[in-house]
Amino acid sequence: MPIIQQGAVNTTALIVPDLYVQIVPPQSLLLNGVPTDVVGVVGTASWGPVNEPTIIGSMSDYAAAFGAVVARKYDMGTQVATAVQQGAGNFRCVRVTDGTDSAAALTVLGALTLTALYTGSLGNELAVTFSAGSAAGTWRATIAIPGQTPEVFDNIAGSGAAFWANLANAVNAGNGVLRGPSQLVAATALGSAAAPVAGMFLFAAGVPGTDGAAGAGAATLVGADTLPRQGMYALRGQGCAIALLADADAPTQWSVQVAFGLSESVYMILTGPAGDDIANAVAVKAAAGVDSYAAKLMFGDWVYWSDQANAMTRLVSPQGFVAGRLANLSPEQSSLNKPLYGVIGTQKSGQPGGATATTYASADLAVLLGAGIDVIANPQPGGAYWGVRGGHNASSNAAVNGDNYTRLTNYIANTLAAGMGAYVGRLVNVTLFAQVRATLLAFLNGLLGQGLLGSADGSLPFAVVCDAGNNPQSRTALGYVQADVQVQYQAINEKFIVNVQGGQTVQVSTRALPVA
Repeated sequence: MPIIQQGAVNTTALIVPDLYVQIVPPQSLLLNGVPTDVVGVVGTASWGPVNEPTIIGSMSDYAAAFGAVVARKYDMGTQVATAVQQGAGNFRCVRVTDGTDSAAALTVLGALTLTALYTGSLGNELAVTFSAGSAAGTWRATIAIPGQTPEVFDNIAGSGAAFWANLANAVNAGNGVLRGPSQLVAATALGSAAAPVAGMFLFAAGVPGTDGAAGAGAATLVGADTLPRQGMYALRGQGCAIALLADADAPTQWSVQVAFGLSESVYMILTGPAGDDIANAVAVKAAAGVDSYAAKLMFGDWVYWSDQANAMTRLVSPQGFVAGRLANLSPEQSSLNKPLYGVIGTQKSGQPGGATATTYASADLAVLLGAGIDVIANPQPGGAYWGVRGGHNASSNAAVNGDNYTRLTNYIANTLAAGMGAYVGRLVNVTLFAQVRATLLAFLNGLLGQGLLGSADGSLPFAVVCDAGNNPQSRTALGYVQADVQVQYQAINEKFIVNVQGGQTVQVSTRALPVA
């Protein structure tokens, strides 16, 4: 009584009399949507791997992986922190350097060299402490760095050069089942027979580590699309719905970010330089040739933000605020009229605590939004709070220039790309057509049921065609199968008109409500 998978045996050529149990897979594939809250951030940091995407879920995760927020331009932690304040909690962070970064190192008693596992100035705060081990005649080495749990390598035995070799091996390969290799340093025994000495040894007294951030710029953050990928291109295949290059305000690098956004279906958040003026911003955008739904260009009216890590008020780019807010919204939503948190002022509105404050005139906003440039402003249509004033991307096409178009289009496309490939390699027949239709309709019905799709008149906002009509024999014979999907998005109420007629001579018509 063999049990077989459907398609594994030719059931028209069986010879042996027997019971054949054939496992038939579900006939309709079900699609689960891809995440839309993943934010890719590229920038500099004081610790951590370089050009390697790292999953970050909170500021404590960030501090452990990349160190604290640094008060400087192109700092990755600053953008993560402002995004976290908007509710974002799913990041792919890529640290970049200018190539001059170095790792801190310390030689202990001329017998052991400890080198920080990563480059960066945070390594200068490392310390190693020697003390008596738990077992008689052994030593314990404790390696610590601020903000992380100390690493303890206990019961290191031996004397002379053998002790240092044993310690180096414990640090590099682990010390028992519960203590794996160090995630902070690498060790090298120098062959010295010096005896260990109890006490603390500070890396600050050794060779200093450097961040490699002084020479970083927008081009550094963009990186190179060659293996191993660098900068922005390290985010390929990471499933990011939104991405930003921290403070990358150089217009010469905008077009490559747009191209990346189109190729990866990622909404790129761009920014103009701090203190920009409206006329220049419009001219620069036009000259840069940025006219695409794949990017959102924020006006160079940078934001005053209270940096708790450095106990100061800083001027930071608007990217993190916008990316975080979008990540905390369903993809059919717009950033328009949604409150932003942590904003205490902008360059346009004046410094916090200043005597003057200005707001954008309607004419200013008309020029900016008409050019495909968005801005953080206060007030919003809904009240006196900070928010994104337009909810637009960088496209000049009114049919596709909303945040909702970019995000919902990317969401649907990425979901189909992630799931519909299961049908490749299947036999082309009526059954295949029916299953493809069923899968697509089930997914779209799910969006309709959750409110991501809808229509003003209640009609069905989608249609799917996959049959012999759009798949003639001349095409299927060559291995082609085509499914035509139409999806109507819900519009965003941007210009709300309320007609009020008032006066002593106004005649008000009333109508009695029907009695239930």
